[in-house]
Amino acid sequence: MAAVEEEEMGSSCSWRTRGAAELLLRGLLLCALAAGSGWCNSVERKIYIPLNRTATCVRLMNATHQIGCQSSMNGDTGVIHVVEKQEDVQWVLSEGPHPPYIVLLDGELFTRDMMDQLKESSRVSGVAVAIAKPSPANGFSPGSKCPNDGFGVYSSTYGSKFAHCKNMEWNPLGNGLFYEDFRFPIFLLQDENETQVIKQCYQAYNLPRNGSAPQYPLCAMQLFSHMHAVTSTVTCMRRTSLQSTFSINPVICDPLSDYNVWSTLKPINISSKLNSTEKVIMVATRIDSHSMFWNVAPGAESAVASFVTHLAAAEALHKAPDLQTLSKNIMFTFFQGESFDYIGSSRMAYDMQKNKFPVRLENIDCFLELGQIALRHSSVLWMHTDPLSQRNLSVQLGEMVAALKNSASGTQVEVQEVGSSQALPPSSFQRFLRLREIPGVVLADHNTSFQNRYYQSIYDTAENIRLEYPSPMSPEEALEYVTKTAESLAEVATVVARALYQLAEGSGNASAIQADPRTVTRMLYGFLVRTNNSWFQSIIRPDLKGILENEPTPYYIAVSKPVNATYFVHYVLANLTGTVTNLTKEQCSNSDGDLYEYAWVQGPQDPNSTTSSRLPFCVRSTVHLTSASSPAFELRDWGSTEYSTWTESRWKELHARIFLVASKQLEIVTLIVGIIILIVSFVATYFINSKADVLFATPRDSGAVAY
Repeated sequence: MAAVEEEEMGSSCSWRTRGAAELLLRGLLLCALAAGSGWCNSVERKIYIPLNRTATCVRLMNATHQIGCQSSMNGDTGVIHVVEKQEDVQWVLSEGPHPPYIVLLDGELFTRDMMDQLKESSRVSGVAVAIAKPSPANGFSPGSKCPNDGFGVYSSTYGSKFAHCKNMEWNPLGNGLFYEDFRFPIFLLQDENETQVIKQCYQAYNLPRNGSAPQYPLCAMQLFSHMHAVTSTVTCMRRTSLQSTFSINPVICDPLSDYNVWSTLKPINISSKLNSTEKVIMVATRIDSHSMFWNVAPGAESAVASFVTHLAAAEALHKAPDLQTLSKNIMFTFFQGESFDYIGSSRMAYDMQKNKFPVRLENIDCFLELGQIALRHSSVLWMHTDPLSQRNLSVQLGEMVAALKNSASGTQVEVQEVGSSQALPPSSFQRFLRLREIPGVVLADHNTSFQNRYYQSIYDTAENIRLEYPSPMSPEEALEYVTKTAESLAEVATVVARALYQLAEGSGNASAIQADPRTVTRMLYGFLVRTNNSWFQSIIRPDLKGILENEPTPYYIAVSKPVNATYFVHYVLANLTGTVTNLTKEQCSNSDGDLYEYAWVQGPQDPNSTTSSRLPFCVRSTVHLTSASSPAFELRDWGSTEYSTWTESRWKELHARIFLVASKQLEIVTLIVGIIILIVSFVATYFINSKADVLFATPRDSGAVAY
């Protein structure tokens, strides 16, 4: 247990004492009578065991619906029942005599069928899910079978036969749990020790013995996750707007938003617009992912493998000797919020259309997107194109396909075309294709449906892309250890970089361009294993060192801006493509202009110092941030069907705890006794106060002489 010490675990033996339930009730009574004293806090610590390593299913809303979970305002309480096999759930649904129950559900049983049963029962007040280890063999994806349905390019007016994934279920394992609305809280138990403590409590008090129901006291759990917003984004934003006018509890929900990260091979003036004759090749990937639980979004295959490959390709291209002679510029783009109806790409496309971005839609020469490219099952990459626009763009698309195939020569990667009658998979490219016919290719490791069995789930971790390290190995050794996954993605990055060089009409030897597996392995370790490593420490600003942790960062877009993932992508890209300058800290801080961004970073540790002092420096790069907030909120069109309208409810607290609960009879007896004591104390206080002059009179000193 992350926050439960060995001593606290040992104290769980005190559950064996049946008087613990009485202690609970007496403690609460005395705490009420002694309100304001620090003694109450110590009583609470003796009664409750907090669960400190949990994640919560929270409420999200779009234009028409609310999804997710919430508790009542004061939290939901229930007797714990452990469900480790299908038959165990009948005790909760019908047989158990002590409802409501909070179900401790084994990760393998966290399925759509099981949750539908629990959702329909009035005897369930909450669910705690234990992570399955190893990951479920049959896969698990709480997302939709047709991700971002309705917000891509296909509709009733364009490619209607492809709309709503009619010819292809891209995510066949998607069970849609993420999009359900649950009336009770659902928590994820992230620590095995905490899960074991709960099971010990259950076995000591709640386990039916010899066919008979357990007797009080019983082990119970309380889950707090009350959400402030309800119904839909339209409702919550209208209320927020109205209440803000009168400064009454102004905000109850926030739009999902962050920043896109972008840079160009050759610098462009961000305060002006490119000429229509200037052409840019756009390369894109997504940064974000999500799961059922707030801020738990590992996204290894759905996002990280792709943007790591993108970053490695950008580094390889910046090492080419004839960059400034290329006839076309290359723009590296990393979109945020793509898991929620293409927030980042729709905003950039909107800004380009409205001339609010230095690159306009007519400047885009072609579009290359890196989808899921982890290559877990084979070495084949598939080129997906739009079957409708390719009729008018056959020449340009032919050049892109030829460049990608030629670039794969001499590598371990094979590039193949998808059938011309197949639609594009869910991709950011679709948002640009809605506004203008642009030749584009989406690269992916799947020909038809996704190979990722854990798409947008808690199990899309480093293990899912077979990122493995020999044991024992120190963190620094692991940072530099070139894994097979890193070698594979470096090969893909090489193919991408060479193809981009050819499409930009480079005159040099494209085969000399090579992505560095060491860079890729560093990025995989930093993004998926441990952000607090020596490389990440050296490339970020000193004021951001607090975001470094001994675990991977989540890839959920959230509502705070920027999220940690955006910072990391930003500074890794700047490090890989920027230039170290000799500017001082003050000069660096005041040097941002229209062509470059300057960042004062921590630098490596000083090898000649006996302390932890560093050698900071200033990095100049073309890396920029731009808004990844849906245009719907700028337009105040909260019911939009054109743009994403996802919002996140606000809440007061998210936490869980376990304790022993007494029978109703004992609670009533304790309450009555408490009331009697209270009345007696009032009577005694009144009597003592009324007779105070008699009871507390000071006796006269008989030896005193009065004058």
